[in-house]
Amino acid sequence: MQLQVIQNKIYEIRGQKVMLDFDLAGLYNVETKAFNQAVKRNIGSFPAEFMFQLTRTEWRGMRSQFVTSYTEYADNQQDALPENIGSSQKKRRRDLLPYAFTEHGVTMLASVLKSPTARKMNIAIVKAFIAMRKLVIQYAEVLKAVDDLRERIDGHDAQLNQIYDALENMLDKKAVEENRQREWDERERIGFKK
Repeated sequence: MQLQVIQNKIYEIRGQKVMLDFDLAGLYNVETKAFNQAVKRNIGSFPAEFMFQLTRTEWRGMRSQFVTSYTEYADNQQDALPENIGSSQKKRRRDLLPYAFTEHGVTMLASVLKSPTARKMNIAIVKAFIAMRKLVIQYAEVLKAVDDLRERIDGHDAQLNQIYDALENMLDKKAVEENRQREWDERERIGFKK
């Protein structure tokens, strides 16, 4: 699976990069319900910094991030989920809030989901998190380089202004001296004339 497909399923919630339970279940090719049951059977492996459940407000905000719109089913009180998740996860009860897994939580899933498919997918997901972290670091380095250039340019601007001021002063002095010399040369001479 391409890293980009996985990276598109990584969201930022509470200042952390996370993946949602239904996306992970889709990637692992299991139903969300079975996925969450496996996690709950091993809940001791998932402290709060590895996994947390979204609040209703966070879930509403997340739903607005999905490109596809949600269709509400008034008769069975379910929300449709985006098309990019597994077919077994197309509908989710409105009262069930998804779980979010941090990078460490995703790594811990390897000890819970032990199928060969899950292991391969887990490696791909961890690589996606690592690639995203590298991009963030590179972005920070580029911003620092731009700031350094800006400081240099600002410093050069100040130095160039000082040089321009000095040249103007020199030109003004030269003009004053030339004016004095011209006045001296054009003065009316007194004394002996030849």
